[in-house]
Amino acid sequence: MTYPETLDKLANMGPELRSGKTSGPPRKFSLEHIGALLEALDNPQHRFPAVLIAGTNGKGSTAATLASIANATGLRTGLYTSPHLLQVNERLHISMDGKLAEITDDDFARNFTRVDDVANELVEQGTLPHYPSFFEILTAAAFCYFSEQHIELAVLEVGLGGRLDATNIVEPLVSILTDIGIDHTDYLGNSIGAIATEKAGILRQDGVLVTLSQHPEANAVIGEVAMAKNVRGVDAARCLPPREQETGNRKQETGLGSPLTRNRYDLSIDGAVLHIDSPLAGQHQQRNIALAVAAAIELRTNHGFNIPNAAIEQGIRATEWPGRLEWIASRRGHAPLLLDVAHNPAGAWTLRAALAQLPDEMPRTLIFSCLADKQIDEMAQVLLPLFDSASGDPARAHDHVILAPIQNPRAASVEELLTAAHKLEVPAHAAPHLPGALAQAEAITPREGVIVATGSIFLVGELRALVLAE
Repeated sequence: MTYPETLDKLANMGPELRSGKTSGPPRKFSLEHIGALLEALDNPQHRFPAVLIAGTNGKGSTAATLASIANATGLRTGLYTSPHLLQVNERLHISMDGKLAEITDDDFARNFTRVDDVANELVEQGTLPHYPSFFEILTAAAFCYFSEQHIELAVLEVGLGGRLDATNIVEPLVSILTDIGIDHTDYLGNSIGAIATEKAGILRQDGVLVTLSQHPEANAVIGEVAMAKNVRGVDAARCLPPREQETGNRKQETGLGSPLTRNRYDLSIDGAVLHIDSPLAGQHQQRNIALAVAAAIELRTNHGFNIPNAAIEQGIRATEWPGRLEWIASRRGHAPLLLDVAHNPAGAWTLRAALAQLPDEMPRTLIFSCLADKQIDEMAQVLLPLFDSASGDPARAHDHVILAPIQNPRAASVEELLTAAHKLEVPAHAAPHLPGALAQAEAITPREGVIVATGSIFLVGELRALVLAE
């Protein structure tokens, strides 16, 4: 298949998850299917060492940071993440000319075609009961690509949950658990404990876990699973900035005029000082950076990887992870745009903390949308009051809320979004589509203000595409 043909086939496969407004019950996941597919492909996942990362929030940032550190050491590094913002190639990166580069169109098409051909054969033979899922196909293609490129370390972000996720077919050197919250309840359960149980499914007998203390219910479950499997725990707390150290107090030095602060602080690790300077904004990123640093030190200390402190520092500085508190400067005289993929209440609270850094007098317009299977009311309660022009706060008198649909079968309707706003008595306007929402926001937001777009990775991806096309 050509690259356009692979994209057409992926588009025809539908969304990665079937929930919310889509027809049919949620798909049941099983490692047996991805195992059979990979066995027929000669088990490429056995040809590279891997770090596997699960969690509700922060796993992508942690993966991007750790992969950047590994790349900075000169290791031939692979990075597999999901979902993507603009194009599917974003999910697969390898070291190339000193940087982590997206898979090329030709390489993607070749590996996808190989996996597709084998999958069809297995279905015809009856080895597979049905064609693999969107994510299983991409995961198999990623493993084939990493194998052929002789990757020396793969950093893999779990797609959903952990226990039955396709990425969990690997045998990781190190497992990382980021912060766990409520999300994907149709698949993972309705409580922190149930979700933590699924996430802890990436732990291995006598394996290694890097994590941080978090919600007590999650801690209890993770501890029980780790003890049952004799897992050695690595507490990343020592890689957090000291409490007495003033952190995140320097503005971004990107020339883009962002009022958000950069994570810049020093750590004392094993008698040496690590100078942390991350382009990822927000105090919450300090936890993700700590997990990446702790994992790098674990790989260095106990798994034979040459990862000097200088490479850790360089890798953190070079981390790229767009759509996370991403500040896009004023364009064509319009207000700057702040993009964040916050897609659940925990993410919304993180964004709210970042918005507290903005000057009170800065006019703000919110573009908000999300998927129907998300906690719409809870997210609205966290974010919409920050843009409430009817609150009586003079600083918010000229703020706006614009609600718009996104191009996804699982998307919430504008009517559902308006209902959430009306419950809070926050004035909100409806837009027919995201291009219209952006045009409206640009028209009503003064240049000295800011347009904040959030609620879904699909919203951020669609808006980024619009802005980058200008």
